[in-house]
Amino acid sequence: MKTTSLLPCAFVAALLIHAAHVRAANEPKDTTPWKITGQLEEACSCDAACPCWFNSKPTKMTCGGGQVLFIQKGNYGKVKLDGLAIASIGQSPEGQTMMESFGNWNFAYNYIDEKANPEQRKALEAIAGKVLTPGASKKTETRYVPITRKIESKEHQITIGQYGTFHGHLIEGGMGGSPKIVNPPGADPLHHQYEQGRTTKMTYNDADQNWSWSDSNYMLGTFTIDNIQYEKFAAGLAQKMAETKEEKGPEKK
Repeated sequence: MKTTSLLPCAFVAALLIHAAHVRAANEPKDTTPWKITGQLEEACSCDAACPCWFNSKPTKMTCGGGQVLFIQKGNYGKVKLDGLAIASIGQSPEGQTMMESFGNWNFAYNYIDEKANPEQRKALEAIAGKVLTPGASKKTETRYVPITRKIESKEHQITIGQYGTFHGHLIEGGMGGSPKIVNPPGADPLHHQYEQGRTTKMTYNDADQNWSWSDSNYMLGTFTIDNIQYEKFAAGLAQKMAETKEEKGPEKK
């Protein structure tokens, strides 16, 4: 199945994602090597499966949701990050796709594991600034909170301080096992592949929000990502952006 028509928008949007951490020529580039391995927990207000990864409009007026990275093993330079977590919660504007509205989301907040020491907090903030929707919104905050996960049978229960929680479980595919989504058009290295599920409930009460819903989109993934992958990803997006600009031709004045 051809996905060419989706790719330009997806690449443009993803390039905007990374624009926040592409340094200006007169700014020092962060060359600190980093690598993290763990599990991704993600949920949003869309009906499963979330259409935003295919540059389609959300199933409700907005798409509001979050992603949590539970780091099993990781480092940022010499700083160890084993057993820590980072999260982000955001919301797209009404009637727009997440991709086309990047940079103008209603908000995008980051949450850093409060049990991290000062050095680890700086490292986690740096990684979050590269992989958790940087540049998505002008309204942004960073908070230090306990980020926890409890797994009971098939149910995963995620808590982000006093601000949010979601409980989710994987659904069964038609031929058994859980459905997997591989390499959707909007995927970055973190979202190359994930299993599909549904929330049992999701709540959020920060950023002037008061969410409460159930039976919405839930995703579970495993990841091993590093600075080299994201540098290559950003370079590939920049090249695709240049090609798209050439195809469109010079802008009319």
